[in-house]
Amino acid sequence: MSAFWRGRRTLVTGSTGLVGGWLVRQLLEDGADVVCLVRDWVPQSNLILSGLVNKVKVVRGDVCDQEAVERTLGEYEVDTVLHLAAQAIVGIGNRNPLSTFETNIKGTWTVLEACRRSPLVKQIVIASSDKAYGYHAELPYDEGVPLQGRHPYDVSKSCADLIAQAYAATWGLPVAITRCGNFYGGGDLNWSRIVPGTIRAALNGERPVIRSDGSSLREFIFVDNAVSAYMTLAEKLAERRELAGQAFNFGHHKPWTVLELVKETLAACGREDLQPDVRAEATNEIDNQYLDPTKAMRELSWKPRYTLREGLDRTVAWYRDFFATDRSRS
Repeated sequence: MSAFWRGRRTLVTGSTGLVGGWLVRQLLEDGADVVCLVRDWVPQSNLILSGLVNKVKVVRGDVCDQEAVERTLGEYEVDTVLHLAAQAIVGIGNRNPLSTFETNIKGTWTVLEACRRSPLVKQIVIASSDKAYGYHAELPYDEGVPLQGRHPYDVSKSCADLIAQAYAATWGLPVAITRCGNFYGGGDLNWSRIVPGTIRAALNGERPVIRSDGSSLREFIFVDNAVSAYMTLAEKLAERRELAGQAFNFGHHKPWTVLELVKETLAACGREDLQPDVRAEATNEIDNQYLDPTKAMRELSWKPRYTLREGLDRTVAWYRDFFATDRSRS
């Protein structure tokens, strides 16, 4: 337990998302006074399924609603803001770019503007992504690589990231930025994502589907490692104001191909006998993309708590319990 969070009034946006639910759990364990801004009530989300929702203050509202965000910050006397709310699915961005731009770009400037107008807010962490970098031939990406997203989701993350930097540079807002790779962990019920889709297929004795050709190199980060990244950055930002406006990559220093990840996931499920169904259908996705987390490890003393296999073992255990309670879910 970190003494930093004890009694700290903390706003979490995106709490019904994959990382948000685990972030709320850790904040509560560390004694934080948590407020969650929730737009859509998602009964299957980890926040609600776990009962954590009964231990936090819930404000129903949209991150794009300036008045709602400002009211929340003011009435609950929020000290720390962890902004995770986003439309996080690349395919949805391709099919419906306006909702992605609205949530990811407008939602970010709305939260930041509300924080700028709220004198009690002392630190803000904005969740960006490795996708904000767009495509670059030289790998891995460090924080000095230009942000040049090209497709809707990537562009939305580039824009949100730059907007956060602008608020720090122009108004001195105490905001810092996380850039992580692809998240995985228990509670992700979007079966089109590679890890939950593979686990569900394996536990049902079916071949998992790979939409790409499986050769793309990616950064994969377990939710608990991501939670520690967000919380560590907020803690360090409170100590060191010069971190405002800076971005930090978080990862393992090691990428995996999608096919390697699927095989490792099948092994964690005890189903190495299943062969993936490789369809090579994915479009508008960057072939190879992974991060250099040296800066975070050096300046924040951060490192991942769990290896890929340890994270997958914990994730598979979560889904086994989840499906065991109601076989209709599988």
